[in-house]
Amino acid sequence: MDLLKTVFVAAIIFIPLERLLALKPQQAIRRSHWGNDLVFLLVNGFPIKFGLLAVTAAAAVVAERMIPGVRSGVAGLPWWVQLPLAIVLSDLVFYWMHRAFHHFPSLWKFHAVHHSIEEMDWLAASRVHPVDQIMTKGAALIPVVALGFSDWVMATYALLYFWQSTFIHANVRLRFGPLKFLMASPEFHHWHHSRAAEARDRNFAGQLPFLDVLFGTMHLPRGQMPASYGIDQPMQQNYLAQMLYPVLAADAEQARREDEPQVKPADSSTRSSVPG
Repeated sequence: MDLLKTVFVAAIIFIPLERLLALKPQQAIRRSHWGNDLVFLLVNGFPIKFGLLAVTAAAAVVAERMIPGVRSGVAGLPWWVQLPLAIVLSDLVFYWMHRAFHHFPSLWKFHAVHHSIEEMDWLAASRVHPVDQIMTKGAALIPVVALGFSDWVMATYALLYFWQSTFIHANVRLRFGPLKFLMASPEFHHWHHSRAAEARDRNFAGQLPFLDVLFGTMHLPRGQMPASYGIDQPMQQNYLAQMLYPVLAADAEQARREDEPQVKPADSSTRSSVPG
């Protein structure tokens, strides 16, 4: 029931927003494969939630035994210190996990499911393989749970994470101006999904784009947006085929080379290389 309420609230917020501020006005509300992504959202919610609970519970138990003093110290911090600290630590872990899922062929075949999206909107955020989501988000949650942040901070972080993740996939024409390096925007994340060669393996942060600036993986050309999204390697656009894709893609390593070519670290004349 909570999931259905969340979907309903997200729909009544983002569908009008995508009509008023559409990045691609010609894109239909029920764009291609919209139903497929709705199935991902409704069916995968339980296994993902179960997996994340298992990861975070284990992290909390281990941390309570290993670093009780650190946990009590963090818990004693005021909320206005805890919340930004939790966001920075979590997104730092997310950045490197996300980058790893682009770099290693064995992980990329799971993450390729998310990148198979060819039309971006608020629902596109839900097309994620459970293995990808549990490993990436689970890793990002470990420091938040292990270090003993307050329940209020953890709940607030989870709420911010969900809504920002939904927002950055939305079909909206919205730029953040001078805040573009501080908060992830649709402009920032749409480039991560771009098929353009110069945009691949870029913009890994989930919430804090300055991490991509710090590690040389930012791609945010002024006044431009991607022309198209997706991967070069064909993938069937239905739920069952995409859930089985990591198992059936025997040529995943070759697909990785074709879809997400590695590039070299940035210097003064070229964009930075990130296998990601």
